[in-house]
Amino acid sequence: MRTFERFDLEDRLVDFAVRIINVVESLPDNRAGRHIAGQLIRASTSPAPNYGEAQNAESRRDFIHKIKIALKELRETNIWLKIVERKQLCDPSRMQEIVIECNELISIFVKSVQTARSNAKVHEPGQGYVADGALN
Repeated sequence: MRTFERFDLEDRLVDFAVRIINVVESLPDNRAGRHIAGQLIRASTSPAPNYGEAQNAESRRDFIHKIKIALKELRETNIWLKIVERKQLCDPSRMQEIVIECNELISIFVKSVQTARSNAKVHEPGQGYVADGALN
């Protein structure tokens, strides 16, 4: 029996994707609903596997690149969620928690990129010094 809860970002990202899929399944079956559904599915299901790939990155630069892809997809998801909210394509009470979660995940990934960039300034054996501009 576990006496503490371990924070697992990958599980959180998978849960987020599943929640978005549930929202997508409730969107109207019309041209706009289908378009938004497709975009939301693509953007919201991408961060989890990209984060998984980042965990096995070949270098710090590769790690940052994969984390930035996940961040980009989360930001895109956030925009689509705003569209769903403003057009009222889904129950507003259902959307509030998902939007909050999306914003929290974005914050986590922004901080991860900042931390990785900061750590890249330190000399790594066999890697040499990495300048700030090289990571952009």
